[in-house]
Amino acid sequence: MPQPRPWYASIPPPLVMLFLIIVAVTVMTYLLPAGLYERVVVDGRARVVPDSYAEVSPTPVGFFDLFRAFPEGYRLATPVIFICLASALMFSVLERTQTIENAVGRLVYRMGTRRAELIIVLLTLVYGMLGVLVGYENNIATVPIAVVVVLALGGDLVLAAGVSLGGMTVAFGLSPINPYTVGIGHEIAGLPLFSGWWLRSVLCAGALAITAYYNVRYYRRLRTDPESGIGIGLDSSGLALSKPLAEYRISKRNWWLLGVFLMGLGIVLYGVFRWGFGINEISAVFLVVTVVCAITSGLTARAFTDAAMRAVAEMAPATFIIGMAATVKVIMEQGQIQDTISYGLAQLLDGLPTYASAVGMSIGQSGINLLIPSGSGQALATLPVMIPLGRALELSPQISILAFQIGDGVTNLFNPSLGGLVAMLGICRVPFDRWLRFVLPLTGVILAWAWLGLLSAVAVGYQ
Repeated sequence: MPQPRPWYASIPPPLVMLFLIIVAVTVMTYLLPAGLYERVVVDGRARVVPDSYAEVSPTPVGFFDLFRAFPEGYRLATPVIFICLASALMFSVLERTQTIENAVGRLVYRMGTRRAELIIVLLTLVYGMLGVLVGYENNIATVPIAVVVVLALGGDLVLAAGVSLGGMTVAFGLSPINPYTVGIGHEIAGLPLFSGWWLRSVLCAGALAITAYYNVRYYRRLRTDPESGIGIGLDSSGLALSKPLAEYRISKRNWWLLGVFLMGLGIVLYGVFRWGFGINEISAVFLVVTVVCAITSGLTARAFTDAAMRAVAEMAPATFIIGMAATVKVIMEQGQIQDTISYGLAQLLDGLPTYASAVGMSIGQSGINLLIPSGSGQALATLPVMIPLGRALELSPQISILAFQIGDGVTNLFNPSLGGLVAMLGICRVPFDRWLRFVLPLTGVILAWAWLGLLSAVAVGYQ
């Protein structure tokens, strides 16, 4: 008797999933009324004026316009696409010279695999701190390190993604100092910047602890039964250690290249905090590191070119999907339905009981997040509507911003429209369906934890 197909076997690849979302949004431009909120420019950002929504003449996206939106989407996504390519180029030199492999092999040998679970917890926390302090796509260059370390400890590629992407996404999404969601929300509401940090810190730390435990639990499962791993059969060639741990040594050239790489990361950290570095500046640092490493690596021009082109080819599918994700935003703007969706969410929440409206606001933002994956873009489009609505529902602005942050941040764990997530999964060589099998249970637990915090905030009148 044939075995029934598991649910995850029916999950389409991100390329197909995104194209279906793009087609669905195009159809929505015919079904939903076009509408706009008035906007005013404050500090260089266009903000929605509450209670100013009005329907406008419809501008449905036609068949040819649907495909013409793709180049525009790729143009908008250029900074994210390029930082992915710059990161790939940088690691191509470190990989070809075996710098990362030798450093990781020696580190794991010195620490011992008996401390593997502690290393996994610490790595998850480190990537979480990077998410809080540095951002999201800004950390893309650090993901290959987690891959090599986790494989050296006997984990698989899915666990490597759980350690790096899981820790980073959870902490970035629930960060008490996230400038793209909390910061913009506080500016819109007129609240002190990053006020109410204590509750967000508790939620962020708790979610990160849950992620670390989930990763360790999966690692124990792998050690007990390797065949049960979600990552079984995935290609780890060029990423796994190629010889016994005791044989690894770090050469003087490896130390130099590692020093240049770490110096580059230090400049990125300093630049983010002191000079206001954005994605383009970080990409420039990665390119400088690549050039310095290439010149001093001892590689021939042919060897460097081969390694670089291979790295770019491996990153190309992820960058292609990043451009597709940006196309969703283009079509929504052309069809003028982005504000209509925000207005519709506000109408659905109006009249709900206080506790239900807080959770409902979070769930609604989760749905909008699939269409507007940019945290800052979503904040500017929806919070000017949600904060006044929250006041009418007896929810403080702080609670409305927290509900928005949970809806936007936690669901980023499985959002196919989030270019950074797809790119980093590509670096880990983890197909999207495998990632969903791993991350959906974790997402459910973290959402329950975050909603418990949200309901507690309502109960205590969080300000």
